[in-house]
Amino acid sequence: MAGFNKIVSTAALAALVATPALAEKANQLSSISGSLGRDAESALQSRGFTHISTHKSDSGFINSYWWKAQSKDCVNVEIYDGRVMTINDATAGDCGHSSGGGDAAAAVAVVAGAAILGALLSHKSHHHENDRHLEDAQAEQQYERGYTDGMHNASYHNYDRSDAYSNGYTAGVSERNANLSHHSGRGGYRSYAQINDLNGARAAGGMSELERRGFRQVDNFATGNTRYSIQWQPQSRQCVQVTIADGKLYDVRDIGQHPKCR
Repeated sequence: MAGFNKIVSTAALAALVATPALAEKANQLSSISGSLGRDAESALQSRGFTHISTHKSDSGFINSYWWKAQSKDCVNVEIYDGRVMTINDATAGDCGHSSGGGDAAAAVAVVAGAAILGALLSHKSHHHENDRHLEDAQAEQQYERGYTDGMHNASYHNYDRSDAYSNGYTAGVSERNANLSHHSGRGGYRSYAQINDLNGARAAGGMSELERRGFRQVDNFATGNTRYSIQWQPQSRQCVQVTIADGKLYDVRDIGQHPKCR
């Protein structure tokens, strides 16, 4: 046991000594925060970073991972409404790389299993509520199983009754919904008019756009300061309810059917 402890201590020391002099951590990229996503992409590329992956959430956030091979740095860029909100350090595994170091890394993996497991996981740091992978390797594997099931629309199967699986499943469903936000949820060959992009639009412009897309109002009613409009698109046979409040299209959704949608 004493020999094992010595190996781990030596490995940890080696990892500290081997830290590249050209390392560029997230706090050195703060000037990119607030910039447009496309400008951030150019800035990161000019600093030697390569794009690894991008992940959407149904709350509107986009997280992309960037890897700098020279210094073995992985960073997570969080974007909302087209602008960079935060830049955070991520594990090498989040960028699909091991932390390097050969035998030394293998020894450290025994102690920091979850961090090394990152190279094998399909979910990323930002999927966790605290933006960090779980320290318990078994719980991290349960989270990964839940994420994979949710992402691929598999049945919820939490046979371990694990909170990690449940949280992972929720994260997987969120990303799947975001990736399929363009889809109507319908099948077959009938045409479909896009409506999801109108959520949050100004009322006047949004209603005009619905008309341009072939919708016509067949009913409307009001409750307090909120107005509801029922819109019908004959070609695609879409029956849509529009909730209007504070001068905006608060909610636009396909309700399937209504007595006047015909």
